[in-house]
Formats: sequence, C-alpha cells, structure tokens
Amino acid sequence: MDALTNKRLLILGFARQGKALARFAVGVGAQVTISDLRPAERLQDSLAELSDLPVRYVLGEHPMRLLDEADVVAISGGVPADAPLVQAARERGLPITNDAQEFIRRAPTAVIGITGSAGKTTTTALTGVMAQVSGRRTWVGGNIGRPLIADLDKMAPDDVVVQELSSFQLEIWWQSPPIAAVLNVTPNHLDRHKTMERYTAAKANILRYQSVEDTAVLSVDDPGALALQDVSPGRLRLFSLQEEVTDGAFVRDGRIMLRNGQETAVCATDDVPLRGQHNLLNVLAAVTLADSAGIEVAAMRQAIRTFRGVEHRLERVRVLDGVQYVNDSIATAPERALAALAAYDEPIILLAGGQDKDMAWDEWVRQVRQQVKHVVLFGQLADLLAEKLADFDRMTQVETMEEALRVGRDTAVSGDVILLSPGGTSFDAYDNFAQRGEIFKELVNSL
Repeated sequence: MDALTNKRLLILGFARQGKALARFAVGVGAQVTISDLRPAERLQDSLAELSDLPVRYVLGEHPMRLLDEADVVAISGGVPADAPLVQAARERGLPITNDAQEFIRRAPTAVIGITGSAGKTTTTALTGVMAQVSGRRTWVGGNIGRPLIADLDKMAPDDVVVQELSSFQLEIWWQSPPIAAVLNVTPNHLDRHKTMERYTAAKANILRYQSVEDTAVLSVDDPGALALQDVSPGRLRLFSLQEEVTDGAFVRDGRIMLRNGQETAVCATDDVPLRGQHNLLNVLAAVTLADSAGIEVAAMRQAIRTFRGVEHRLERVRVLDGVQYVNDSIATAPERALAALAAYDEPIILLAGGQDKDMAWDEWVRQVRQQVKHVVLFGQLADLLAEKLADFDRMTQVETMEEALRVGRDTAVSGDVILLSPGGTSFDAYDNFAQRGEIFKELVNSL
C-alpha cells in the first residue's frame, strides 16, 4: 500500500508538475482534487489531458473550504509556500508536499539532486549524459523536462536518476537525495523568497536531510555554496577552478583532475566544447557527481567531449553575414547574463530585459558599460535598466524582443555577436524562458 492510498490529496496548481502528481496519485488509490486560480476556459488542454481520471476540479479560486476535505496538500512550483491556503494548511497540521518530494520518497535507486542559482540545467544534463554513456539506464528530469514521478513505475535499482531542483521545490523539502549538489548561491527569486536568508535556506534543504552515508557536493569558488558545508552530515566533496581539492574535481595544467582516494586525469580543458569559465565549473561539478554515483572516468571523458550544451543556454542559432546570433534565454537573473558576457571576446550587441525579480543590477551595469558594444532593452525591465544606464550612449529602448532583434540586426556588423541574454524572467510576455527562446530562434531563422 502506498503512503497516498485512500488519502484525500489536494493539488494546488494545474501545470505539468501538478498533472504528473495527479496521475500518479490516482494510480495508487488517492482521492484527488486539483485547484487552480485560472478559470476552466484557460485550462482546456490540461483538463483534456486528465479527462480519463476521476479528479475533482475547483478552478478560478483557492477557497479555504478545500482544506476541510484534504489529508495532504501538494503545491506546484508556481504556488508560493506562503500562499494563504498553504499557510492555513500548515496551521491545521496538514502535510505539505510536491511532486519532486513524493518522487524522491519512492525512488528505487540513489538520486543525484542538483540545485544552484545558475548552471543547474547544464550540470544536470551533462551528468545525465555521462550516466547514459556509461551504459546505465538514466532518467533526467525534475525542474527540467518531464516530472520524474511520471516514470517511477518504470525505474529499477540499477538506474541512474538525475534530478534538477529549484528553490521553489526545495522550500518545502523534508527528505534529501543521497547525492546532492549546490553549485552556487547568489541573489535570485527574491520577489518570491523576499530575503537571501530564506532563499539560501531553501537551497540548503537539498542537503539538510542527508544521512552520514550520503554525499554533498559544493563549489569552493562560490562563498554562498561553500557556506553550506556543515549542513549535511555526510561526505563532503568539492570542485574548483581556483584551487586543488582533496576530494572532488579541479583543474591543473590545463587538465580536469579527479581525486577520490587516488588522482585521475579526466580530460584536457580544451576538450570542453562549452564556452565560458562558468561552464567549466559545471563540468567539474558533473565529474564529481558522476564519480559519486560510480560512473567511470572513460564515460565522463566521452560525454564531456561530445556535449554541446542545453537548449536556450548560449545556443548559437545562426551565423548570418558574419554575425553570430546566440540564444541565452535561460538567463533569467543578472548573474546568468554576466556569465554569458564573460564567454565572449567578440563585440556584443546585448538584448536584455523581461520581467524583474527584485534583483541587484549594479555589477551587470558595470559590465555592460565596459564590454557591450550596444545594448537593446525590452520588456518590463526596460525602464529600470535604462535609468541605471542613463548616461550610456550605446543604448536603445524598445517594447518587445522582436523590436530588439531588429535593432540588433541593424546595428551589427560582421564579427559581432547578437546575444539574447535577458537577465529577467519571461513572464511579462511569455509562458517561460523556453517559449521566449523558441520565438527568438524562429525570428532569427526567418531573417
């Protein structure tokens, strides 16, 4: 019997995570109610997707009466943990969970969990490729791709599971994966978490509930991540570009080195096809994680040499008239945009904007002034960034990303890079960063 069997499960949020959990819960005998603030007419595709399930829907509102008929409350990523209904559920003593937590409770094999303010998607994808190359059946998902609970019934003890986890998922966490990494902790999502202390505490939950037999992987180079080294009681492994570590991965004389009782050269740094020092850090993290899961160095080496990155992260879309068009729509914070700028020596025409998350832009402003040939601002952030760049004469402000691309093309000459690295989220105009990136690529390919 499953822990949800015969339980009344209330799911708040009818997105992909909520849908996956609903299908699983019905399958194990739970009574499921789904509530979403959006009205039914905006949810027709989702309703059709679950039309074969005996699910009750309360749409357009989150009424308090729902708690009278609930034993467990699950929240999707878009539902804040301090939403009134969630707070009321907590006051009543109802368990608060989500699809990622319910998956990890039941995973039949050791899970590699990865979080961080930046780089987690690339690190997750690369770690998954390393496992696949090693010949082990591999599942990659969580905050990216398909919710892992959707494939739980197909998994076996010898499989490898790589789970990307966001701070939204982790803020209600109460069980940690056996192998877990915090890549970095820098200001992000402060519109949601309000303070850095709360944001950091959410990230730390990936380590907080580990046992002494588990493994925590942290970056020496990031003070925010390294500050969490005492959170887990398990084995601490490190990675660094700046210094040699005694247990983990580092760089020496142009080679990626791995220490785990003995020292092994994984490959040359020149074998890494991804641009930027931040991506080299992601590779070091993936090497440490893969080694912690028992994946052999030969598989790591092959994966590193063939891995071309993830979609929407420094993705070269096209070269037209000598101009590179690069899609970095996944850069939804200033730090991510700064990492993108650091990856290029060529003259950059930067397309920046989107929706703000109450972020600090001072370092971004300094770097734009020093490095960027021309910046084109769009979206809700345009006015704020234009004010911060008030005396910067190489700036154009427009309304939409489409207009920004037109200005970029008119400004660029052969040898330039037109870089979409917004620094803001996409929700002022798009469903998510992926949709923004797809539309950008369509526009570029139509030039």
